[in-house]
Amino acid sequence: MKLVFAGTPPVAVPSLTLLAASGHEIAAVITRTDAALGRKRVLTPSPVAAAAEKLGLPVIKANRLDQAATESITALDVDLGVIVAYGGLVREPLLSAPRLGWINLHFSLLPRWRGAAPVQRAIMAGDTETGAAVFQLVAELDAGAVFAQLSTPIGRHATAGTLLESLSRSGAALLLDVVNELAAGTAQSVPQAGEVTLAPKLTLDDARIDWSLPAETVHAVVRGVTPEPGAFTEIDGARLKLHDVAPAHGHPALPAGHITEIDKRVLIGTGTEPLELINVQPAGKTPMKAIDWWRGVAATEVTAS
Repeated sequence: MKLVFAGTPPVAVPSLTLLAASGHEIAAVITRTDAALGRKRVLTPSPVAAAAEKLGLPVIKANRLDQAATESITALDVDLGVIVAYGGLVREPLLSAPRLGWINLHFSLLPRWRGAAPVQRAIMAGDTETGAAVFQLVAELDAGAVFAQLSTPIGRHATAGTLLESLSRSGAALLLDVVNELAAGTAQSVPQAGEVTLAPKLTLDDARIDWSLPAETVHAVVRGVTPEPGAFTEIDGARLKLHDVAPAHGHPALPAGHITEIDKRVLIGTGTEPLELINVQPAGKTPMKAIDWWRGVAATEVTAS
């Protein structure tokens, strides 16, 4: 079957790689334009663009599927469009251009967590499971009928990064199964059923920690925004990134945001029990063990906000 694939970040690469090795023809890969990365702001191709180049596949770079992009893709005369975390909307007439339309691999158990950050929002909300779904793309956001889905537990220490990496691999296999079934004419889909929840893109405000919340909630937020945009707090106006925290069971409560060292562990108060700071990153420095940062601070009492 002749396909066009749209994707941008690392989580889309396993799907592209698996489809390219499957025997289906990939007429083109659509991805967002090169981005300026790092301190030197070097223009860098997206992970999907880099993977497509290694695979020898033609690439269309576009941040929006505008008229020019639509005409280029429509001219390919493909059977199916496949999209995995592209980062842009597919609208008519492009939505109906492929013979079988478009399918989307989405990292949630639809209709829960429709939107740009489903895994992140699931962790932050304290969900105990998530998954992946392959559905028919329609005009309404992530609302199409589902061809297949899988579920997976959310570990108590899983971050958005580790969970997305795992789902990108299992989801790629699920996606290929659906593509094969569509090619064979045996694919069946079912309408989404259940309560709809939305997963908007994360902002910096989502990553700022409110220490008055319960420890369990704070821990979930830190994991949900790791690695991007990255949890942080402020101490005397300076930002401190929080790369890894953990529950500090058995320790007495501390005032919210109050940091101290107990038994060679750096603890911080929340609305309930304390959390342990394990790895942090002060402004302008590289990540380090929290105990090393704390001893460099040379203070007995610090309050984060």
